[in-house]
Amino acid sequence: MAEHHELVEEMTTLERMSTQERLKHAKKRRIQQLKKWTQREKELKRKEQRQEKSGAKLNNGGGRLVEYKVHFVPSVMLLEAAARNDVEEVRRLLMMGVSPDSTNEDGLTALHQCCIDNNEEMTKLLVEFGANVNAKDSEQWTPLHAAATCGHLHLVKYLILKGADLLSVNADGNMPYDICEDEPTLDHIETEMAKRGITQHTIDTTRAAAEMHMLRELREHRLNGVDLDWRDEQLATPLHIASANGYISVVEFLLENGVATDAADCDLWQPIHAAACWGHPDVVELLVQSGADLNAKTKNGETPFDICEDPELKERIKELRNEMEIKRLSQLSQRLRRSHSQNTRSQSVRRTSVREKNKISRREAIEEARIRQENQSRNAISSDGTNGRPNDEDSPGNSPNNNKTGSLSNGDALRPAGSDQIDSITVANNNQIKQQQQQQQQAGQSLQSQLAMGPPRYEEVVQQGKNARTAQNNHTYETLTTTATNAPKSPEGPTPAGILHDSDMKRFRGAEVVGGETGARFCCSLM
Repeated sequence: MAEHHELVEEMTTLERMSTQERLKHAKKRRIQQLKKWTQREKELKRKEQRQEKSGAKLNNGGGRLVEYKVHFVPSVMLLEAAARNDVEEVRRLLMMGVSPDSTNEDGLTALHQCCIDNNEEMTKLLVEFGANVNAKDSEQWTPLHAAATCGHLHLVKYLILKGADLLSVNADGNMPYDICEDEPTLDHIETEMAKRGITQHTIDTTRAAAEMHMLRELREHRLNGVDLDWRDEQLATPLHIASANGYISVVEFLLENGVATDAADCDLWQPIHAAACWGHPDVVELLVQSGADLNAKTKNGETPFDICEDPELKERIKELRNEMEIKRLSQLSQRLRRSHSQNTRSQSVRRTSVREKNKISRREAIEEARIRQENQSRNAISSDGTNGRPNDEDSPGNSPNNNKTGSLSNGDALRPAGSDQIDSITVANNNQIKQQQQQQQQAGQSLQSQLAMGPPRYEEVVQQGKNARTAQNNHTYETLTTTATNAPKSPEGPTPAGILHDSDMKRFRGAEVVGGETGARFCCSLM
């Protein structure tokens, strides 16, 4: 048998081998081991024979024969005889009543060992004495799992013939056909499954049977008021078990019912460690979303990343850890910003309003006052120019209907000609021009005072607009009243109220009403 240092040196070579090559290499090493053991047994027998010939082995000066014997229980003797392919010894032990289903500390039976070693004669002997062909070890492997993964077709056929379960699921959720890499063996297993009417639905249902059974039990516990965080002798919780087996529906159920994701067993393993160790990426992501700590350490100081052996899952754990760190820093930054703000919402609004008012510069105030003054001057000139300008269409020479009273054509009103009327209009226009000049001077003085006083308030701007409109209304009404009074009455013409031209009516638009006792019947709204 190879020495320890030789085995260590072979590790790098074995990692590059395929499964079939590893099996062949293991068989070769096993044959070497058996040869070494046989040689050692022969040497021991020869040594004992020499001792018997030379007399007896004496004790420490006592002169008596001392015999040293080691006694094992029958089950251990059966397993040892099956491992070294001693058919006669196994037969003798079975006939003595030793159970063919005796197991070692890993749950392996003699039938498991025969299927691994490809020992057909020993396999048939054990089955004849009642060995269970569906016995499971600690990893839920059956003899059919062992024979299928090793590619022993003749043993697979014999076990199926004796009733081996084709849908048996091991701890990794694999059936015999899942782990079989030998093509002829796999074809035979799939053919037998088709003969028995096994469909994909049957496979999926059987594969999820253990998960559904656990889910039903937990639901019953919840209805009965049992704590879903109960622990076994190793302090493992149901979430540990579900995470280790990849039972995603059970994990979701437990998390929905508020179980702790940071519960640790006696080795300080959390459910996230179990999911990472047995390679269940969906469970890992679900636990992380529920608050599991990817930096949690076991008793040996190992994190889920350290325990995981799947390269793809290790990369995903690294990404999740980075995402959680970014999220944590973002939440910390938001908490710091909220803690720095000590004002209430109303105080914040008032402070913002004052700051915005103070941002009005001197240039903005000048521009605002200039635009407002131009608008006022433009409105005054427009209204006064319309009132004082004679309409060419209303002149006696151009109006074909100047002798007709009370008749209007295309919006034109009859207007009697006379020097008094023209003089009154001229005087009114001169008065309007003087008033406009006075208003402009006042506006200039007001602008200078505004520049000295700073930006006007909103109430002052509104009041100034109202005052300007009131002054224009009063001035327009006085002009119209003077014109109507001085105009000569035509025997066929209309009353003074009828003198109003259509253009005069058009300029009376707006929200304020002007007029008096004498002119109440022809009052209109200003622009």
